[in-house]
Amino acid sequence: MRTPASSVAEYISKIPEERQPAFERLMAIFRTHLPEGFEEGLGYGMPAFIVPHSIYPDGYHCKPSEPLPFVSFASQKNFIALYHMGIYAIPELYQWWTEEFPKHSNKKLDMGKSCVRFKKPEDIPFELIEELAQKVTVQQWIEIYESNYKR
Repeated sequence: MRTPASSVAEYISKIPEERQPAFERLMAIFRTHLPEGFEEGLGYGMPAFIVPHSIYPDGYHCKPSEPLPFVSFASQKNFIALYHMGIYAIPELYQWWTEEFPKHSNKKLDMGKSCVRFKKPEDIPFELIEELAQKVTVQQWIEIYESNYKR
């Protein structure tokens, strides 16, 4: 499900009203707790935090004109998705996330490679996501990205 928008605020205004507070809270968490250097914007049509070209001029290997993605959020038909590339690319972070999640949620962890799905806004473990936001610096992400993905 795609929500066409030209800004994060516009995207949030177009998603179902009951999801808007959760998106605002997710954005606030990442605005506040991501290490310095990541920038907010839209990535692939959804709210995102990226490594800007000013820090990483090579951009994303799939499309170098795009900045290097790190975190994004989407309002899908049946769930809210948190896409965190660090969970996918860093085995220790994945292990931490999967071990900590049950301590913060009574719901079963529903995730793909980099996508964590939440069926309802009240299912989102915001405190755990706040911890997650602080785990990877821009420089660490660039190093992990280059060692794993850049060809």
